[in-house]
Formats: sequence, C-alpha cells, structure tokens
Amino acid sequence: MSEQSIADSGVALWRRVADGIEQGIHSGRYASGTRLPGETEIADAYRVNRHTVRRALAALAERGLVRAERGSGTYVEAARIAYPLRTRTRFSEIIGAEGREARARLLGHALEPAPRAIAKRLDLRIGSPLARLETLRLADRMPISIATTWLAADRFPDVAAVYQRQRAMTRTLAHYGIKDYKRASTQITAAVVDIGDATQLDLAVGRPVLLVDSTDVDLSGAPILTTRARFAAERVSFVVEN
Repeated sequence: MSEQSIADSGVALWRRVADGIEQGIHSGRYASGTRLPGETEIADAYRVNRHTVRRALAALAERGLVRAERGSGTYVEAARIAYPLRTRTRFSEIIGAEGREARARLLGHALEPAPRAIAKRLDLRIGSPLARLETLRLADRMPISIATTWLAADRFPDVAAVYQRQRAMTRTLAHYGIKDYKRASTQITAAVVDIGDATQLDLAVGRPVLLVDSTDVDLSGAPILTTRARFAAERVSFVVEN
C-alpha cells in the first residue's frame, strides 16, 4: 500500500496503518500473544515514517488490541482468560488450565495497624498489627492483576519473606500449616486504572480495571486474609460458579 494511495483515501495515515494492523489481528495473520513486526518493517510495508507507525500502535494499545513491552517489542493482546470465581479460587490453577505459566512478583510490603474495614473482614480489633503485601500476577509475561493482601501479622510472622520465596499464596499459607482454604466473600466493582497500577499492568491510564474485594477463610471458617485485586478488564472474563 503506497503513501499516495493512503493519502488519496482521505483517512489519516496513522489511522490507515492502525486499521491495517487490526485487520491482520482479526484475520489471524498476527496471532494472539505474538510479537508484531518492528516499527521499521511496518513503516516500510506502508511506506510511511516511524512516527506514523508509533501513533498507530499507540491507538491500538489504547483500545486494548496490542501491548508494548519495553526493550522487547509490541505484542498482540492474548485472548481473555476465563477466570472462574468459586469457593476455591486459585490463580495458579486457573492460569495453568489455560495452558499458561502463572507467575507472581512481590512489589512491596509493610506492617501497619488494621483500619476499621480490614479489621472487620479479618475479625480483628482495630489497630491490630497487619502484614500488607503488594503483588503482581502474570500469565506467562502478560500482567493480569495487582493485589493488595492483608494478613494478621501475629499469625503470619515474616510472611513477606515467605511469599518472596514461595511466589504463590497457596504455598505461602501451607508454610504456616494451612493446607486448604476457601473463599468466603467476593465483591466486584469497576474503575479506571490509576497511574501507579497502569505502569505495573502495562495499561494506558484510564483503561478499565475490575476491582475484586475478597476474603478467604480456613476450613474452620476463621478469616485468614483479605485482598483487593485490580484486574486488567480486557484480559479476563469472570465466570461466577455456584
């Protein structure tokens, strides 16, 4: 496609490039999860400059069709992950069932007194010491969610160090003798991503996220942790199971 033919169409150059790439995604020429050709290659194919290509890719990223990874390239967003919400919800099992590798990173942690809302969820006194974990969870290399998790610091001493070694909440809880646990409550709301989470989730600021507030209990029914997770809405599809 020549630059002249694009110009003659009366459509902005970058939009024509974006439309062409989008058609390639929908037709399967650019498969889900794969890396797009480099900017120079796309520019040569459409006979435009790299600035035009960058604008086209930015527009596709804003629409959730592609994702740029610094130092690696631009990738077609993978198909949404079917994410069941059930009594027994395990991130690693859900991602593994999709044929992908579940990964987790500890982004930060702190000890803090329990505010009223968190103390109520964990059946603790207001001001009780809490361990707060900030974690990022990925499917292969794709960020899926950021989670803030609170646990009673007295019951789970040094939990941040344990999580850093285990890289999964189920294995972390097993370290403390909790072999199984279940979901007691889940509440889902919608929001737009803030600048901090946008960076970690590799989303444009203002893209939608799904907020999932949940509390897990041990098999005796005693609360063990409560979490606020922010899921990239364009990467998951929640399935509520009874």
